[in-house]
Formats: sequence, C-alpha cells, structure tokens
Amino acid sequence: MNEMSVQVTYRRGRPFAAYIYLARRPGEKTARTEEVSADLLVDYSADGRALGIEVITPEAVEIQDILEVFDRLGLGRPSEEELKPLRAA
Repeated sequence: MNEMSVQVTYRRGRPFAAYIYLARRPGEKTARTEEVSADLLVDYSADGRALGIEVITPEAVEIQDILEVFDRLGLGRPSEEELKPLRAA
C-alpha cells in the first residue's frame, strides 16, 4: 500500500487521537464523515473517495478493527510496519 501515513497526537504524554491519511489529491478536503464504530470514523471527499480514518481512542482500538475498515473500503491492507505508530501509542 502506498501514499498512506499515520499521525498520532499526544496530550500530556499519552496518545490522544490518531489519523490514517489515505491517498488524496492536493487541496482535497473532507466532505462527510461516517462513523464505523465509537472509536473509528472514515472521512470522504465530495466524490465519495475515502480520504482518511480517524482513530478517536488509539489505545482502545485493535489493529484488526482498522484492517476491517480497509477491507470494507476495498483498499489493500497496510503492512504491520505501516501501522506501527498505532502500536507505539
């Protein structure tokens, strides 16, 4: 999988939230957000392409849950290495 990155935000030394950026065009913005679960949201562009996955509570989400979102979106699963920042959180 390419053009994907993970950003983890910390507050007071603890993981607060995370965002998995998916491939997007320059200047493309979120037009709508879908709740997949209490801790996972998917952001979509105006033309319906998935732009990113919000991980509300990184420590409460299993990697398997994230992989299932990739499956649901019809995207190739990222490697464990690509999701490593989430495990560090």
